[in-house]
Amino acid sequence: MTLAPLSQPRPDISSPPALSPLDRVGRALAELRRGAAVVVVGPGDAVLAATAEGADGDLLANLSALGETEAAPDLLMTTRRAAVLNLGAPGPGAVRLGLPGGLTEDRLRRLADPTEADPVPVPAGSTVEPVAADSGAGAAVVLAKLARLLPAVVAVPCPVSALEALAWARARDIVAVAAEDVVAHHETAARALRPVSEARVPLMGAEETRVIAFRPDDGGIEHLAIVIGRPDPESAVLTRLHSECFTGDILGSLRCDCGEQLRGAIDVISRAGAGVLLYLAQEGRGIGLVNKLRAYTLQDGGLDTVDANEQLGFDDDERLYSPAAEMLRHLGFTRVRLLTNNPRKVSALARHRIQVVERVPHAFPANAHNVGYLRAKARRSGHLF
Repeated sequence: MTLAPLSQPRPDISSPPALSPLDRVGRALAELRRGAAVVVVGPGDAVLAATAEGADGDLLANLSALGETEAAPDLLMTTRRAAVLNLGAPGPGAVRLGLPGGLTEDRLRRLADPTEADPVPVPAGSTVEPVAADSGAGAAVVLAKLARLLPAVVAVPCPVSALEALAWARARDIVAVAAEDVVAHHETAARALRPVSEARVPLMGAEETRVIAFRPDDGGIEHLAIVIGRPDPESAVLTRLHSECFTGDILGSLRCDCGEQLRGAIDVISRAGAGVLLYLAQEGRGIGLVNKLRAYTLQDGGLDTVDANEQLGFDDDERLYSPAAEMLRHLGFTRVRLLTNNPRKVSALARHRIQVVERVPHAFPANAHNVGYLRAKARRSGHLF
């Protein structure tokens, strides 16, 4: 081994390399999930925001102190949640809610979480202001969604301009992220998916099976491709897009038909000789397991699956299928015969340049626990049974 001359400049390890947009968003998500505040910088605004989930009086006071304001933080929520509270029409985007007398811990909890036993009405004199999706305030709500938390945040304006916000955050050791990176995160992560591991995994009824794990460049959440047999890239490949469902796939829950769809798809593909099942990390139609359990609580109170998601502040289906399209292209497939009852999956793949040459029906009998769920999927979400 040859030692470098002592006079040779050494690398500066005190200055880490610049982070990618995926890394910046990933750090902001980790901060939100542990209850810390982050700075979200839009083209004309910058906000200091923390998730409404789990926020207490100390956090509200700390936000106001950091923002150098005596005013209480505002509550930012989706327009879906605002519509539930009779604060406007539903639609894309977010709103800022200002309350007379300010935002208290008790008010916050009961406004943000519909599973609270004693929800509070919105006080008279409250103000509701739409915020742009690409603003710091709008992107802060999107960030809460990406973190699989309730889609509501508490926020105060940064005490400096948007141009100075990054330096201000860095000086205080607060993670900062650009609104444009947050809004583009789903598509950026999908384009960054790469196969990272592959193994032969014989399955019951499908012994010639390989499982390939795909991970984005930032080390984020993995999606899986379950390749049965030897599908021909020159043909339209029999394909199932299956969103993970811990309760249905693993526990055998009777509240949904997910477990039957998963095992049924493996059986159908195996009997056809070859095909692909993409197991997508989109629990609860994209809202995450914890929020899905909250939705179940609301359903037990009489709501259907669509209304329950909207009560929480989500759209009825938050899933995106750009990861599926990228995985199929990596595997060499651009034409599929799609096992689904959901027309949205057909149109979503088409938007991402995957040709669906045939929709193959994929339905199973209802049981006493999921008959209402299946009816809601057909009546409210357009599923074909």
